[in-house]
Amino acid sequence: MNQSIIHWITENFIELAGMTTGLVYLYFSIRQNILLWLFGIINAGLYIYIFLISKFYAGAGLQVYYLFICIYGWYNWKYGNNRDTTGELPVSNITRKITRDLFIICLLIFAVLSFILKNYTDSPLPLGDSFTSSLSIIASWMLARKILEHWLLWIVVDSFSMGMYFYRDLYPTAFLYFVFTFMAITGYYQWKRSMIPDKQNI
Repeated sequence: MNQSIIHWITENFIELAGMTTGLVYLYFSIRQNILLWLFGIINAGLYIYIFLISKFYAGAGLQVYYLFICIYGWYNWKYGNNRDTTGELPVSNITRKITRDLFIICLLIFAVLSFILKNYTDSPLPLGDSFTSSLSIIASWMLARKILEHWLLWIVVDSFSMGMYFYRDLYPTAFLYFVFTFMAITGYYQWKRSMIPDKQNI
């Protein structure tokens, strides 16, 4: 029994490391701690490999995007505009204009990704992979700008992704996204409570 557990851990070490760094990343994200970006970079590197071998090609490409958005987010949280009296970038609400623009961008990304995955790859779930990836691109940009509503997108992405990864036998990752879903709900309410009333619009 112990040998079987050790063998399973050995075989799934990279995925378990990805799960662990992902949980740390989300914990720091909820706490609005800038260290989230460091663990985001590590997590993205691990999941580039995991998603490639699992044929989630859009997901793998998304992790490359995460590497760059983590660098941008780190810089923006540390040096971005509209800083409050503590020197930190405050949480803000999304505007109607940005909502409209991001919705259009998300549709375009989804259309391009789904076309590529259906016609040029052997992805087992091209529409699902495209859906979660396009929403994740938008949500991660919103996180880098500290926009409250990014948590709502993560709730959708995480719950949907959980089902996809379970279907592909990525059980540690499916569990990770199960936890992510509930942590995203927690993150939304914690960020909302931290907002300064006169700085809720960007």
